[in-house]
Amino acid sequence: MKDKKSKKLQQQQLQNGHSAPFKLGNLFDPDASWDKDQLGDVLHWMRQLVALVCGLTWGAIPLVGGFWLMLYLGLSTAIAYAYYALILKVDEEEYGGHGALLQEGLFASITLFLFRVVLNRWCRGGFDLASS
Repeated sequence: MKDKKSKKLQQQQLQNGHSAPFKLGNLFDPDASWDKDQLGDVLHWMRQLVALVCGLTWGAIPLVGGFWLMLYLGLSTAIAYAYYALILKVDEEEYGGHGALLQEGLFASITLFLFRVVLNRWCRGGFDLASS
């Protein structure tokens, strides 16, 4: 009975223009079908996770300078590319090309990365805001 209700609910959602519910098992399944918005959301949140981890690490070690920012950008972009091209094996042209997929969540993740680096350094006493 529960299966009938859940299937009926899914069919109603699809008819109303809603997408099917997301399952974590689809994250590493190359045979799963991806909606453009779903793939964009996964890439966006993946970049946010990388930004959070790298920002905490860079801020804790006190790595500063443009080199480390560029290293983060390269690492974040490489992870996003490897995910959609090598793990999911999606046809990037269906989703707007490499540029659209690689841009997903990029600017928000840069902001989060820089925020975490500065906040972590500030909390540890790495910046003296009173002397300026």
